[in-house]
Amino acid sequence: MNVSDALFTRLARSPFRQRFRLGRAEYDYASSKGEPVLRQHAAEFVAQRLAPAQPENDGKQTPMRGHPVFIAQHATATCCRGCLNKWHNIRQHQPLSAEQQDYVVTVLLAWITHQMQQPAPPARVSRNKPNPDDDPQLALW
Repeated sequence: MNVSDALFTRLARSPFRQRFRLGRAEYDYASSKGEPVLRQHAAEFVAQRLAPAQPENDGKQTPMRGHPVFIAQHATATCCRGCLNKWHNIRQHQPLSAEQQDYVVTVLLAWITHQMQQPAPPARVSRNKPNPDDDPQLALW
């Protein structure tokens, strides 16, 4: 199975799918680990979370953040068996073959590679909550 430009064109027309982007933490992680490690992680996630005929928590098994592969799964509609069926014509209720798993990993890596060719996203600004002991009014006492 080949990854076609037509797939990414269709995904780009989905308002839900096109809102996914790598955040700074995921971008830095992908940059530091490199393609071979990301490919290994993607293969492991696909084998554990998607390959079984009846994945545990199907439809809710892929987190929305925390790893570049998770974000890529939502962006490419490879996050659950329902999305695989709808977007990639991979039937539900039967285990994924090795060829199908390789296809999913290839789609994921293609999306991540495209994201890594974009400028790095801005770093997230942390909002430090003021410590109640730092109240300037208390310093007057």
